[in-house]
Amino acid sequence: MELESLGAYIKNRRDRVTPADVGLPTYGTARRVPGLRREELAQLAGVSAGYYTRLEQGQAGTASRQVLDALARVLQLDPTETAHLHNLARQPTAPRLARPRPEKPHPRVLALLASLDETTPALVLGRRGDILAWNRIGHALLAEHVDFDAPHDLARRPSVPRMFFLDPLARDLHQNWDELARIHVAYLRLTAGRYPTDARLAELIGELSMRSADFAALWPAGDVADCTVGTMHLRHPTVGRVSVDYQVWLQPDSPDHRLEIYTPHDPVSADALRLLSTQAADQPLREPTPPT
Repeated sequence: MELESLGAYIKNRRDRVTPADVGLPTYGTARRVPGLRREELAQLAGVSAGYYTRLEQGQAGTASRQVLDALARVLQLDPTETAHLHNLARQPTAPRLARPRPEKPHPRVLALLASLDETTPALVLGRRGDILAWNRIGHALLAEHVDFDAPHDLARRPSVPRMFFLDPLARDLHQNWDELARIHVAYLRLTAGRYPTDARLAELIGELSMRSADFAALWPAGDVADCTVGTMHLRHPTVGRVSVDYQVWLQPDSPDHRLEIYTPHDPVSADALRLLSTQAADQPLREPTPPT
């Protein structure tokens, strides 16, 4: 999978900003570009048109923080999009992909996971969305058709992006699948900007692009997002309708890892989670431990 370049990203964003968005008159003339022209963006950002053109074409070398911040201002990027812009600017011209070591959850995050109330679903997610650990109700809520012990086996470790785009049962579970799909793709793009040499991540994006028409259609949009809070509306096969709010806790010991916790969105969902927790507790499952 070819990595996204700074030039491709700023062109994508440039196409989305109209002259009216930045207070430029058009005088009713026809325009051949959907958004700003290169020279318009360059002028508003305070750089020469020639320099901006070379930057977009990947021929300008390293852009300064001041130039990047000026581009972000004109392109009306939010803080997450601006961080992605800076990540792309720091990438080497021809990065060499490497295969990182398998991820392991830190003992402290596993202790926190084990301390949660039995009606509170939770997962520990790795850099690429792999499920490194989950509690019983987290497993029962989101993937009861998957072996509970799968996160401990590198060959079978569940991947949230793969399940979301390639597993029909996971798709049927999510009533607001379209909304969540855009968020998943946007977060993967943000992660790819943070870790441009991660071969496993590049392989994941390539696999999803080849095997999922939905992913392939969403990826070119160029959106980035850091999905830390939101709501999932589920049609659960065991307890019926469940809506949960998710929030992500970052881990100081393992900054690539995220503890994702789900709380009921309404009283009906709270009752459903209590019922699901009772059913999950009856299953003979071992507690989550780090893989060996």
